[in-house]
Amino acid sequence: MKLRYKISGGILIFLVIAVAALGLVLGHNADCEAAPSIPGGSETMKAIVYRCYGSADVLNLEDIQKPTPADDEALVKVHAAAVNPLDWHYMRGTPYFMRLLSGIGKPDITRLGVDFAGTIEAVGKNVKAFKPGDEVFGGRTGAFADYLIVRETSAVVPKPADVTFEQAAALPIAAVTALQALRDKGKLQRGQKVLINGASGGVGTYAVQIAKSMGAEVTGVCSTRNVDMVLSLGADQVIDYKKENYIEQDIEYDLIIDNVGNNSLMANRRVLTPNGTLVMVGGSSGDWIGPLLTPLQALIMSPFVEQKFEMLLAEINHEDLNFLANLLHSGKMNSVIDRRYSLSELPDAIRYSEEGHARGKILIDMQ
Repeated sequence: MKLRYKISGGILIFLVIAVAALGLVLGHNADCEAAPSIPGGSETMKAIVYRCYGSADVLNLEDIQKPTPADDEALVKVHAAAVNPLDWHYMRGTPYFMRLLSGIGKPDITRLGVDFAGTIEAVGKNVKAFKPGDEVFGGRTGAFADYLIVRETSAVVPKPADVTFEQAAALPIAAVTALQALRDKGKLQRGQKVLINGASGGVGTYAVQIAKSMGAEVTGVCSTRNVDMVLSLGADQVIDYKKENYIEQDIEYDLIIDNVGNNSLMANRRVLTPNGTLVMVGGSSGDWIGPLLTPLQALIMSPFVEQKFEMLLAEINHEDLNFLANLLHSGKMNSVIDRRYSLSELPDAIRYSEEGHARGKILIDMQ
């Protein structure tokens, strides 16, 4: 028995040391590297580059080599791009477990930005879906730049002619997240009651409008200054979280889209119908496992309750981008734009995004 205890204790000590060592490795920030030289005679473009993890101070507007499309690629002149929380999570390399994919010590990919809208400038000889002059939008790493390369099969689709570049650029990550949360994870049905916690943010403003287009009864949660705006998007009711907490009301919802994560899993359960669904889009903050705490609790609790708890990592695809573009074209949805910045002002745009009080989307205007 004593030997068993010694072995168990040894394993526990080993695990603690291993976790601590992994934490030190993942949490280490390497020094910023100098920009590599550009081959002589190359065409250049402006782009936001970060060569180490840290605050918005690590972002630099640099001249880099302008890309040339391969046979199956197209070159897009970017007219507008949008900021998402994903951008500054990659910039900071937090939560640290992200670095297992993005790079340990320093980022493997030094370009930032995903959402974009622009015009096809050139295409490779095998490209059939696009031609020079086509207006497109979608999601592609490195969107904070004058130009980017896309493939026909990547998440890029035609922009409706009556939709502005800004309206389209605001769409991809936030609107696709809202759509997949409501439709795919939440299984929202006409006539059901849905609550959008964080209804005035990027995902929230789209979620309110998409839910209304699906025939739901929508309640939005936001601060006092955003109540009128959320009502104007079509919400049936709005709860001002500065005056009351939705978990203290005697109302049950078929679906809760939680973009904030400011209430516990048990608290949200109290305002869900017996067969209701909670979709977690935003979570607790923290450099380590903060964002994973509630999903882990949900995983443990799920086998014992009828209510469903879903964690969403949205995937941008052609079908959903086209669907959302049609909502914009039909007037059933609008992109709410809070502030506009130039490409050189991107660090300020990221700082504003990190404050967490943006009303709708933050745009980068390349024009």
